[in-house]
Amino acid sequence: MTQPTPKIIRLPEVRRVSGLSTTSIYRLMSQDKFPRQRLISVGAVGWLAAEVFEWVSTRPKVQT
Repeated sequence: MTQPTPKIIRLPEVRRVSGLSTTSIYRLMSQDKFPRQRLISVGAVGWLAAEVFEWVSTRPKVQT
């Protein structure tokens, strides 16, 4: 049985999913508090969708 291919998402999708700005994403990455980007090709990076969705799911819920 083969493993499913991991989905890679680019920065605009990471921003949409996380609700964070580009600056916040890179700041959190530098503090090891957000998933690291992966090199796709020369000059192109992306994030593993599963890691970003996992990060989002661990955020505290807002009390209303």
